[in-house]
Amino acid sequence: MKITKAVIPAAGLGTRVLPATKAMPKEMLPIVDKPAIQLIVEEAVRSGITDILIITNRGKGLIEDHFDRTPELEHNLSSKNKTEMYNTVVDISKLANIYFIRQKETKGLGHAIRCAKSFVGNEPFAVLYGDDVIIGENPACGQLIKAYDEYGLGVLGIKEVPENDIHKYSSLKVQNLHDNIFKCTDMIEKPQTKEEVLSLYSILGRCILTPEIFDILDHTAPGAGGEIQLTDAMRELTKLRGMIGVDYEGTRYDMGNKLGIMKAQCEQALKHPEIGNDFKKYLIDLAKTL
Repeated sequence: MKITKAVIPAAGLGTRVLPATKAMPKEMLPIVDKPAIQLIVEEAVRSGITDILIITNRGKGLIEDHFDRTPELEHNLSSKNKTEMYNTVVDISKLANIYFIRQKETKGLGHAIRCAKSFVGNEPFAVLYGDDVIIGENPACGQLIKAYDEYGLGVLGIKEVPENDIHKYSSLKVQNLHDNIFKCTDMIEKPQTKEEVLSLYSILGRCILTPEIFDILDHTAPGAGGEIQLTDAMRELTKLRGMIGVDYEGTRYDMGNKLGIMKAQCEQALKHPEIGNDFKKYLIDLAKTL
């Protein structure tokens, strides 16, 4: 079955980047001139996704507003013949069929995904984490969809993380199949001892899930942090059928992390067609003063 639906969990509180996120969702933090959530949606669209559910919570209406039409702004730009800017603004509302639902209680990523059951129905679907912007010529979500088409199993977007950081992430038991494709047979969320670490490969930002995940989430007990962990549900799915891991191409930026935000700003500003050259000159001059 062709994958055309995606879910973007964006209900986190953004506590790691306070006070910036006190009144503005972290998903709306800009990378030069686009909010992070738009880059994630664009990746999904480039991967063949046509219908997207964004899971929000109280105080995140700015995300909905961003993907809506803005008649006053559009009229202002049109009347001043700012055609390119007008098209840029209007095109945001035409990226995909975008829907919203609120996670009324923040009980974890697994609980957030459970909220998407009626939207997904009986179809496989993509999950693009709202914290993770992944930029590359070949969209990461599309790479996972390709693996699903080949194997017919759930797919995990994976990367190796530093050994000292593995306790912050999931740890996967994997076997290389070929190139950047792995078979995953076990996983653990936030291993706390060396004995619990299965490998330094972790799920980072993307996955493809089959609708079986919803029945599993219905009986998944709270795990790490007292939350319903999606990793715990995926572990059960892995035990049932196995899952595929794709060490995807692309640069990942953690938008829930201050350093990740600054790396995204700096690296993407250097590539920006409008300001890239001037920003590069600025950085060279700045480096001389360090």
